[in-house]
Amino acid sequence: MDLWLIWVIAGFVLVIAELLTGTFYLLVIGAGAFAGAAVAWVGANGLVQALIGGAVALIGTWVVNIWHRGQRPHPDASNFLDRGQPVVLETWSNEAAGMARVKYRGTTWEARVMAAGEPLVPGATLYIEGQEGGMLLVGAAPPAR
Repeated sequence: MDLWLIWVIAGFVLVIAELLTGTFYLLVIGAGAFAGAAVAWVGANGLVQALIGGAVALIGTWVVNIWHRGQRPHPDASNFLDRGQPVVLETWSNEAAGMARVKYRGTTWEARVMAAGEPLVPGATLYIEGQEGGMLLVGAAPPAR
């Protein structure tokens, strides 16, 4: 079997595998395999094939990585859909550090209370300002829209 045909088969296997993942990484690695096949077809030796195929795959992976970073939602709290929704302070985890447990949507959440003017007691209504990971950021007043 010719070496260029092995590169083509590898490229198709990678592209088909990409259809199952949807991340585009296997697609560009498959494109690298097709580039290696093209170089093999014109008669280059194995080292040149590997270098060209690897270079195309690495550059493509780098480009996809940059594209994925641009597609991630910005951690800006103003984009948080639950912003402004009321929560109820259940208990303090660490009042000095502003850490509390709040009730929201029928379950208990960890929350960090942002600058409350007066001491808050359990049962007080707070408002969601944002989120950091699984922790809600809440304040005593509704955030400005």
